[in-house]
Amino acid sequence: MRTEGHDLRHHGDAEVRDDGSALVDLAVNVRADTPPAWLRERIAESLAGLAAYPDGRGARAAVARRHGLPVERVLLTAGAAEAFVLLARALKVRRPVVVHPQFTEPEMALRDAGHTVDRVLLRAEDGFRLDPAAVPEDADLVVIGNPTNPTSVLHPAASIAELARPGRTLVVDEAFMDAVPGEREALAGRTDVPGLVVLRSLTKTWGLAGLRVGYVLAAPETIAELERAQPLWPVSAPALTAAEACVSPRALAEAAHAAHRVAADRAHLVAGLEEFASDGLRVTGPAEGPFVLVRLPRAAAVRRHLRTLGFAVRRGDTFPGLGEEWLRLAVRDRVTVNSFLQALDRATTLAHHSAGGPAAR
Repeated sequence: MRTEGHDLRHHGDAEVRDDGSALVDLAVNVRADTPPAWLRERIAESLAGLAAYPDGRGARAAVARRHGLPVERVLLTAGAAEAFVLLARALKVRRPVVVHPQFTEPEMALRDAGHTVDRVLLRAEDGFRLDPAAVPEDADLVVIGNPTNPTSVLHPAASIAELARPGRTLVVDEAFMDAVPGEREALAGRTDVPGLVVLRSLTKTWGLAGLRVGYVLAAPETIAELERAQPLWPVSAPALTAAEACVSPRALAEAAHAAHRVAADRAHLVAGLEEFASDGLRVTGPAEGPFVLVRLPRAAAVRRHLRTLGFAVRRGDTFPGLGEEWLRLAVRDRVTVNSFLQALDRATTLAHHSAGGPAAR
């Protein structure tokens, strides 16, 4: 779906399909070297029970315990993407508003369901920070990501909570929150914010994009509405096993450790990127997610040259509020980042030369 020049159906995995499958992947925000062996083993063990219909009660209860909520406030979904579709189809809304730049799936789901969607565009000059006053007062559905994909901005929980109103559904996409050390600014588990709906994904930290598993946290009446819109047995038995495993104390400890490692690797990436300031490259910051948004001249040409040098990065022009000069880079380990920075140096030089400009540094 294209809306005002933005291809809302484009996602990072398109960069590494087909002829991009052999590239080093900095385009997709799934943590590298996942799922871990212990999780693969748990999922494999579940295959012995495939003859039975999925029973999600155990996984639902485990997610509820993880967030200190009653099970009536939890709904398991086939990834966070299904949750966006359920919200768009099940809730009766008059004026939905999506805060951009952010993941394009919620707007696409709303439009596919027949809604007219308004946008609030956060500005690069403001560091893509949320101004709650910018959201129209009569919006009865507001969607925002935290930390936001692709900007990597972590909005204060208090600022997001300011968006709550009687009669308004406030949807907060926290798909990357478990990559934030301490999950600071999280709203998951809060029951004091009216109309709050929090979405979580187990795809990113645990490398389960192919399994499709996530969940919704909301008031019981909202969960009941969404559940009525779901097909029977929407989450497979292996995905339910994975969900239960990924909210266990062992998994939470591992995720917390991974979040600190990602933060250190991100700092290394940002420090390397700042060496390209003389080429006009600017890093959006402070970055708090497992990815970094950068702005640089001739970004489209740089991205093409990076592909020939063996690296895939995410184009930014498909996100409302961004243009061709933006790229999103997933955080990887230091060895991979160092190789990427060398390729970026070469790609920047090639882009300068092809444009007739001066050589890079």
